[in-house]
Amino acid sequence: MDDDAQSTPVTVATPAWTRVVTEPDALCGRTAAAALVDLALQVRRRIEIGVTLTDDAHIRTLNRDWRGKDRATNVLSFPLLPPAAFPDCRTWPAEGPLLLGDVVLALETVVREADEQDRTVEAHMAHLLVHGVLHLLGFDHEDDDEASIMEAHERRILAACGYDDPYMSHPATEAVARRTVEEVRHAGAPGEVG
Repeated sequence: MDDDAQSTPVTVATPAWTRVVTEPDALCGRTAAAALVDLALQVRRRIEIGVTLTDDAHIRTLNRDWRGKDRATNVLSFPLLPPAAFPDCRTWPAEGPLLLGDVVLALETVVREADEQDRTVEAHMAHLLVHGVLHLLGFDHEDDDEASIMEAHERRILAACGYDDPYMSHPATEAVARRTVEEVRHAGAPGEVG
């Protein structure tokens, strides 16, 4: 896909993003383009994906207003086309840009999750952006089969961008899991006397 075939306008609504990630707009453009190339979404018109880099307060409002969940989240996707539209997109006329939708990322949640997962903020941001783009294209993870397909795409796209597998275990994560298992073993079952 050439540079003119894909556009990712980025709105940095929370300036702190530029202190945490070097050139976030370039990262968003590269990552979104890699997702479209991986999925062989070669259409005869320009594809546009909007990205907004915001904070937890703003994404909490969006999550509450659009999904009925009054809490911050890491990423939200707002597709402009129904999932059923994608099998036919190769035959659409080459007039005007194809607007896929918007992906919104929340700074504080992304930074916190990256720290908890022992990943760089850039790598976690790239993963969440790919995840959001896949949602724009109709992918979901409502059941195990859908989740496996979506995760396989995420792994392949992120590898093409030079990032590690986001689902790979990390020593810090494994240590927390082992500690938690040990705490449960030593605490005993409910109703038991330690």
